[in-house]
Amino acid sequence: MKPTKGEKIFQFFNAIFLIVLSITFILPMISVLSTSFVSEQEFLRRGGSFILFPEKIDFTAYKLLLDRGSIILDAYKNTIFRVVVGTLLNVIFTATLAYGLSKKSLPGRNLFITFIFITMILSGGLIPTYMLIDGIGLKDSPWVMIIPSLISAWNFLIMKSFFSTIPAEIEESALIDGATPLQILIRIIFPLSLPSFATIGLFYAVYHWNEWFTASIYINDVHKLPIQVIMRNILLAGTIQDMSIHTTDQLPPAQTLKSAIIIVSTVPILFVYPFVQKYFVKGVMIGSVKE
Repeated sequence: MKPTKGEKIFQFFNAIFLIVLSITFILPMISVLSTSFVSEQEFLRRGGSFILFPEKIDFTAYKLLLDRGSIILDAYKNTIFRVVVGTLLNVIFTATLAYGLSKKSLPGRNLFITFIFITMILSGGLIPTYMLIDGIGLKDSPWVMIIPSLISAWNFLIMKSFFSTIPAEIEESALIDGATPLQILIRIIFPLSLPSFATIGLFYAVYHWNEWFTASIYINDVHKLPIQVIMRNILLAGTIQDMSIHTTDQLPPAQTLKSAIIIVSTVPILFVYPFVQKYFVKGVMIGSVKE
């Protein structure tokens, strides 16, 4: 059907609004990216503010940050380990717990679900948690960033709701054919749950990539810190002279250095989303179905 004049006017102004909104979101990122390529001379000459279009691209800040043997490189390795291993373990443990508690025939099911739900509201507090972490020997270990947050109660509820939408007849037919519960979980349930796994996995990956508080509290060795803690320290201090980084004769401006590390610590996680986008919306919608 041919759109009316009113609909055409609405579509026109709607497109203009979305374009302006997109520019508002993209412009700060472009400004930070451009500032990270500015040399000290240009930065001082142009007033020492954020620059949208640099006159000449200078890679001094990136060479300094990514210099071999620098603490930034160690932080990147720690972050990649945390994201890959942590996300994998998070999804496995969350999926197995959610699958078990999605069965209405499980004895004590409601009690377990209530207990998990309470953890979303109440916590032991920082001091008891610190004493527990220290007591079990996780302090100053990379596993302290993974094991205490192995299962998110919110992600568990989403995945449990997803498993509850899978028809029980599928599992019953597999049992009749001689499949064990473990075989049903691995060969039937998991392949059907890819949208949910992609969604929950993305939630966990973004959490591990951005989270810095746990490492700043429990890790003292600077070579075991993730990139977000290093970035935070640089943003607060405005310098990297005291962070064991091989320096050159002339350091880039603090603003350029801050912009460069924001790009270094932000861009990689942005490339993850396009690969899981087709599963993301479907997984969230299915997980939102309640029993």
